[in-house]
Amino acid sequence: MVAVAAAAAEAKGGADLVALDVSEPLPLVDIFLLVTGGSERNVAAIADEVEEKLLEAGHKRLRREGRQEARWILLDFGDLVVHVFHEQERVYYGLERLWKDCPVVPIVSTAPAASGSETV
Repeated sequence: MVAVAAAAAEAKGGADLVALDVSEPLPLVDIFLLVTGGSERNVAAIADEVEEKLLEAGHKRLRREGRQEARWILLDFGDLVVHVFHEQERVYYGLERLWKDCPVVPIVSTAPAASGSETV
């Protein structure tokens, strides 16, 4: 799920992708995927693409919040919760800071790597 969501986010210009294993403090969720978009339009496009690709892969969305404002969109797919932030909201809310004790999960992208860059 994380690889599909990450590839979809990157395809729409998502930046600073971080996956956190929150399964210890939150028994109903395994991973938070944090993504940054450069504008409200970009945040909405990233969230729409992530949602579409996860639905195509057979995963059921439980909840979506923030689509109208497109400053922080939350997509809840049960085991995976994707947070797509506008740059300012990501800094302001600092989820990485709040969940700093949770391990970072490596993101293995399914998107083809550009020449000279590494696959995360």
